Amino acid sequence: MQRKWRIIPHDSSRVEMLMREARVPAVVAQVLVSRGVYTAADASQFLDTKLKALREPLLLPGVPEATKILVAAIRAKTPIVIYGDYDCDGMTGAAILVNGFRLLGGDVSYHVPNRLEDGYGLNENAIRKLAKHGKKVIVSVDCGITSVSHAKLCKELGITLVITDHHTIGDELPDADAIVHPRLPGTAYPFGELCGAGVAFKLAWAMCQDMCGSKKVTEPLRRYLMQSLALAGIGTIADVVPLLDENRILVEHGLKMLQAEPLPGLAELMKILKLDEATSLDTDSIAFAIAPRLNAAGRLGQAQLAVELLTTPAGDRAKALAEYIHELNNSRDTLQRSVYLAAQKQAKNDFNIEEDAALVLAGVGWHQGVIGVVAGRLAEKYAKPVLVISQDAAGKVDAVGSGRVGGTNINLYEALAECSERLVRFGGHKAAAGLTIDERQLDAFRGDFCEAVARQWAENDVVPEIVIDAEAPLGQLNLESIKQIEMLAPFGAGNPRPILCCRDVRLDTPATLMGKTKAHLTVNLRQGNKVIRAVAFGCSEWCDELNTTDGPIEIAYRPVINEFRGFRKVEIHLVDWQPTKKPATV
Repeated sequence: MQRKWRIIPHDSSRVEMLMREARVPAVVAQVLVSRGVYTAADASQFLDTKLKALREPLLLPGVPEATKILVAAIRAKTPIVIYGDYDCDGMTGAAILVNGFRLLGGDVSYHVPNRLEDGYGLNENAIRKLAKHGKKVIVSVDCGITSVSHAKLCKELGITLVITDHHTIGDELPDADAIVHPRLPGTAYPFGELCGAGVAFKLAWAMCQDMCGSKKVTEPLRRYLMQSLALAGIGTIADVVPLLDENRILVEHGLKMLQAEPLPGLAELMKILKLDEATSLDTDSIAFAIAPRLNAAGRLGQAQLAVELLTTPAGDRAKALAEYIHELNNSRDTLQRSVYLAAQKQAKNDFNIEEDAALVLAGVGWHQGVIGVVAGRLAEKYAKPVLVISQDAAGKVDAVGSGRVGGTNINLYEALAECSERLVRFGGHKAAAGLTIDERQLDAFRGDFCEAVARQWAENDVVPEIVIDAEAPLGQLNLESIKQIEMLAPFGAGNPRPILCCRDVRLDTPATLMGKTKAHLTVNLRQGNKVIRAVAFGCSEWCDELNTTDGPIEIAYRPVINEFRGFRKVEIHLVDWQPTKKPATV
């Protein structure tokens, strides 16, 4: 489906005012205004990422109660287990607490469920097993806020349960001994978008202060907290929470600490990825290099090893874990590519991609650990909701699916709710969800789901679109202008790298495919006397179309600085393109 380009109107008076009062360059002022930042005070708050701007940890709902319980348990040498989630956010958050509890002298271990066998969140069998092994305190990370029955089980077994989470709160809160959550009912924390690792960091910070009896902590604890910023930053980027307010601070300083003083396991992983040679790290370094490798361990049922990587001391074990997790990612990449190609082929051969409101794709033996990523890639590619379902080869267990909405405003959760009678169960939120379904219901469900999505397209006038911050000719792109744009970093969810557009662009050289799998393309583009290299990731299908297009084109792009062997130059990442529209004749 063709995406609509929506260019945000240029408000010159507000841009000029912001340039004058906030003392920022024109390109920065224009992007800020396009994102609703109109005053110098708001601009200062947006751009300021000083550590002192982080709110005191005891202000986070539930932190005072949790700190009291956990500090007492540490001092009493009570056996504590950190119960994390198997995604990057849960693993980094768990590692923050494991490292902190060890440093504070606690009797601590950790448990991460197996994605393929245990499923998400607290697990009854795991809780019983932990109790049998003498664990007296469970601290959940990035899960637990809906675990009402599991909290009751902990009470029955005499286990103290502290929940730390950030996910959507259900109708009933678990009866835990303490709940740490930025949106806890009855509280008014100013920023509710912390991720699981961000919540864990705030709790760890409060515990360090409590153990020291002051806001100023000892040097070993200060160093631990600074290194934990890197873990909180990784979790924040990987969980795609808005990079605003406190999240901007966690990411900004987390990236700096990751480069300056990474934990041993991360240092070994960065060596493999050659990130130790980079002059600076940005959110892409996490989103496309570190996070996928940590997530690969979770997707392939070995999340425990990723937590071990993040908590192990320097030495051979750290190196071996980094190498193994890197190889796991290669295996994940192979599985993901296989499922992606099969799902894409099915979409092209069995469905009408242009006319169908959504795509429901299913295959026998598609690995459950990668179907969510594949759904996301296809949803972005086709600009419509996509569900990818893995069917059991023997047909003895229910099929499992994962869905994404891509760049649309379709509410996936509501669409699934309309078809709930066809499902064994489902869960998630507006943009991403999971489901379990009896295979015999698959065809009927596909029809019902597509109808539900079609109603949203029609009733809500939903149109897939690309939001463009400004029109900017290629001739304006240079190292200085891109450096100015970088003032708005860190970029990510809630604060994406600006998208610009320009017209009357021509190919200076033919587009060619690149990468090991030839999934990407590169092309030199010309506008006037300016020639610039463009890269389009995952858009190999554009290659022939670009090369056979007669006449100029219009492009939507993100400007970036490409650094290679110390040499820096401006390039662009193509977001979309279209032939230049010819003026209507009278």
